[in-house]
Amino acid sequence: MPTAEPVERLLAKLSLREKVGQLNQRLYGWQAVQRAPRGGFRLTGLARAELDRWGGLGALYGVFRADAWSGRTWADGIRPEERAEVAALVQDEVARAGGHRIGVLLSEEAPHGHQALGGTLMPTNLAVAAGWDPDLLTEAAAAVAAELAASGVHLALVSALDLLRDPRWGRAEECFGEDPLLAAELTRALVIGMQGADRGAVGRGGVAIVLKHLAAQGEAVGGRNGQSAVIGPRDLRELHLAAARAAVEAGALGFMAAYNDIDGVPCCANRDLLTGFLRDECGFDGIVMADGLAVDRLTAMTGDTAGAAVAALEAGVDLSLWDESFALLEEAATADPRVAELVDAACRRVLTLKHRAGLLPDSAGEAVPRAQRESLALAGRTADGLSRRLARQSLVLLHNTVLPLEPRSLTKVVLAGPNARDVTALLGDYVPPLPQGSAAGLDLALRQALPDAEVVCPPGIPTAADLSGAELVILALGGTSHRTYAEEFAANGAIAGQAATATAGEGVDLAGLALPGDQDDLVTAVRAQAGCPVVAVVIAGRPHVLTGVLAHTDALLWAGYPGPHGSHAIIDALFGGYEPVGRLPFTAPAHPGAVPVRHNDRHPAGDVYQDAPDPVLFPFGHGLRYRPVHFDRLTAEAAADTVRVSVEVANPGGAPAEVVVPLFGRRTGGRVLPRLRELLAFRRVTVPAGARTAVVWDLPAARCFAEDAADRARTDLYVADLHETIRPAVHSPGPADPLPDSEES
Repeated sequence: MPTAEPVERLLAKLSLREKVGQLNQRLYGWQAVQRAPRGGFRLTGLARAELDRWGGLGALYGVFRADAWSGRTWADGIRPEERAEVAALVQDEVARAGGHRIGVLLSEEAPHGHQALGGTLMPTNLAVAAGWDPDLLTEAAAAVAAELAASGVHLALVSALDLLRDPRWGRAEECFGEDPLLAAELTRALVIGMQGADRGAVGRGGVAIVLKHLAAQGEAVGGRNGQSAVIGPRDLRELHLAAARAAVEAGALGFMAAYNDIDGVPCCANRDLLTGFLRDECGFDGIVMADGLAVDRLTAMTGDTAGAAVAALEAGVDLSLWDESFALLEEAATADPRVAELVDAACRRVLTLKHRAGLLPDSAGEAVPRAQRESLALAGRTADGLSRRLARQSLVLLHNTVLPLEPRSLTKVVLAGPNARDVTALLGDYVPPLPQGSAAGLDLALRQALPDAEVVCPPGIPTAADLSGAELVILALGGTSHRTYAEEFAANGAIAGQAATATAGEGVDLAGLALPGDQDDLVTAVRAQAGCPVVAVVIAGRPHVLTGVLAHTDALLWAGYPGPHGSHAIIDALFGGYEPVGRLPFTAPAHPGAVPVRHNDRHPAGDVYQDAPDPVLFPFGHGLRYRPVHFDRLTAEAAADTVRVSVEVANPGGAPAEVVVPLFGRRTGGRVLPRLRELLAFRRVTVPAGARTAVVWDLPAARCFAEDAADRARTDLYVADLHETIRPAVHSPGPADPLPDSEES
């Protein structure tokens, strides 16, 4: 590698203590910097003690973080215009701390935008996945990365690897849905957006990405956060490692090892996962970071903190997060030359990443990159526009008999439900406090759309007087991941104990999936009293059981957590300003006791439960639209190594139509039970008015046919209601091919 020579020279100069210091990320960044009495900023005594201990720092987490856990607000947090000053201060102090002028990697949470004051927020992953648009996500990720880079940040911690395999899990909103292919392609888009093609943007307007969480955290038993994933090696690879493999192919520079264990082996101590799969099999050459305090948790396995540190290091962890145990590696390496070699290997990987980011004296460009205030403002404007587009794409029309509505015909509208006025419910978890007036609730967006109509927004269940004369009722249902500043938090930032308001998010797992509170009673009461159409909008970070909502409403729109532009996107869609064409990235359950249920399970869930014979309310990929499009001419042709599949999409309407085209398959003939259905490919296309568009995929044959099926292989392909069957190409022996034994002469 071109970075090898300067890294090796520097590594040879470092003492063992300095090397171990490069592997530690012990500080909460918001506790490392404080305002100086005479203006500006300075390091805290805590930060100076850490610098003195190690002669530098490996990484520093969350300097700019602002939220309820950090306690930082607009009153005392680091504002956007101050980030450049703070980043420069930190880099200068760290570089001066030792004799080697090594900068520090600044890492920040950016699961759907930078979690800092003024950071542009995007819809959460689950909402983004409903748009099925990797290209737009690449643009959005690049804009977020530009914001981070302009702030002096080097590492973006981004959720992408988890699959939504159980909706009881509080972190469902961080997943790109339940399907491995959809998640893999969106993860690939994230990596390319943040790092650039071939990592070209890192240190040049982009940042390195650290993808969370490896692996199978979404498979935890009962949806309980961080607990055991009861899963075999085949499902682990097919389902949960597909996104990681795609990320490595795209050039990802970092992964975060998860809290959970797989078959009893904690991910942070899983050498088969972090070294065998990730490095040896996939060829990954970046860093592995442990999740917050995850290495210390290994003491339950090892019995002591030093053993926990060595176990993580041996497995392939390079950089800890807030742990005390990794600080003991100096003593362990002194006693064991094998551990010293592992410290060198991990330090080499950290320094290589620092060289790429411009943080070593021999790096190209500045030794200490400077944040750029002007670039930050430009990146923020770009990101905001892309957030607006993603919000529109996140909407999925589940049921409809009345939409779109004509706004000019409405004189009175009732808006009710827990999310009618709540801006924070639109945003999801891992968000900073927004500037005053920077986002609108549904009530304000509705009033702006209907300036001449009466908009009634009562608390609780609307009264007969509220509903009298109404021509439309909109019910804003769902949940929220909002954390209040009065919450109690665990040491890793998850909500500890009973949540004050949140019904989803980290630390908010649920045993039941009914809509929170008395929302089903609200829907039933409104339906009984209202003499006009009732439209439900579900704003939520997880699938809820919507069986009663479906039965008592005239239209049902799923919005996920659509971000700060979500309210306007929702209202525009209801009134026909644009057409919602998203598709569900998960299976919507019909009964709370019938989960988990997924489209790619191996056995059907129907007619199993006596009390829930049909447990699926809406299947994965479901989504209606206002104007019809037609699919026809599905064809497939298998070659030796590829399969070409083609389908035509016809748009009879008078305006261009955006269409999400998923290709499903059922692969049979192999040596394992086939999945009921698998997503084999997808594409989002725009079909001109009155025209037809051919969608063509050239797919690897290995994706299209069952493993080890040989001449027994058969795959049934599906697009909408079209069906085609394919078999592998028949190989005709050529002149150089040996004949079978029976035909040899």
